[in-house]
Amino acid sequence: MHSVDSRYAWWRLAACATLSAFGSVGMWGVVVIFPNLQAEFAATRAEVSFSYTTTMLGFGAGSILLGRLIDTKGAFTTMLLATAMIAGGYALASLAPTLWLFAAIQGVLIGVGSAAAFIPLVADTSHWFAKRRALAMAICASGNYLGGAIWPKLTEVVAHQYDWRTTYLVVAAICLVGMLPACLVLRPRSPVQAGSAAAVAPHSARALGLTPNGLQIWLGIAGIGCCVAMSMPQVHIVAYCVDLGYGPARGAEMLSIMTAFGIVSRLGSGWIADRIGGLKTLLLGSTAQAVALLGYLVSDGLVGLYIVSALFGLFQGGIIPSYGVIVREYFPPKEAGARMGIAISATIIGMAGGGWLGGKLFDVTGSYHAAFLNGIAFNLLNGVIVWWLLSRQNRRLPMSVTA
Repeated sequence: MHSVDSRYAWWRLAACATLSAFGSVGMWGVVVIFPNLQAEFAATRAEVSFSYTTTMLGFGAGSILLGRLIDTKGAFTTMLLATAMIAGGYALASLAPTLWLFAAIQGVLIGVGSAAAFIPLVADTSHWFAKRRALAMAICASGNYLGGAIWPKLTEVVAHQYDWRTTYLVVAAICLVGMLPACLVLRPRSPVQAGSAAAVAPHSARALGLTPNGLQIWLGIAGIGCCVAMSMPQVHIVAYCVDLGYGPARGAEMLSIMTAFGIVSRLGSGWIADRIGGLKTLLLGSTAQAVALLGYLVSDGLVGLYIVSALFGLFQGGIIPSYGVIVREYFPPKEAGARMGIAISATIIGMAGGGWLGGKLFDVTGSYHAAFLNGIAFNLLNGVIVWWLLSRQNRRLPMSVTA
């Protein structure tokens, strides 16, 4: 049987990062074709944004459902199912006759399937490493941003040459061919699932004076706050560039730059989290993200937007993986997939709601100024909660309290 920190663990990590990159298309592909959808279906910005909302709601539900599945059935079975959902979902969505059916397929198949390629894989990866666990989790999570650096531009190029329906068929074929071989690497069960002695969580929720469910709730609220803020540039940068007269290609490039710098952020945050812990790393990322959001309020020139987008990616990329590190620090390993899924589902609610709210505020005000201010306010909520949790360290809950 393969062991923790073995050579196989690193090969498995490479396969997980590859699957994460392919599977991330569900998060990144749809935002690029917003202008195409708006033109074909004669829809408002809020209406086309709803397809992103359904995708992220499906992503959130999939994080919980497939996170639990990966805890019980393993990564191989889970990722085979996810591959079928993603490839099948893109093929079906290309045939959708209405915007609402398109949005439904985005949520039920593409969103749920894409979820498996993110946090459930990060949870599985956490069982294979002890010495460099946070860094390994960050590398796995970086696959999502690697996909974010590639998929927007690829989607924009194919959609420009053909149309969005042909683009979706191309994506379906790429995902099927690219993901199936990587799934085969995941056939061995994780040390936790195989019953071996894996590294245990170094703390527990009691160390913060909270019950496990209490800590889960607070992490969820914090996740909503940070991701309402995060959604603004990620969801609307392409449409924003179109409004400013720069065109969708410039917006897709900014999204790619944002996610490329996010890879650097995730790797750096993993290295930092191995040394200072998940909560402090989360607070650091949240504070930096708020600073970057302010940049969008003061710069709408082309060069300025490129710079701010790069800084935004560099500052916020490590935020989401920090929740996974916190879960592994404060919850039992056997609950990793489900607990991480719940934590990340809250961040997805923030992304979904924030993406829709940004479009709605644009429709009401005619600009994205109010939407960026709204994001900054939610970012402050996240920072206050994380600071409060840090202040509660060593306020241990009595052992008799288990709710």
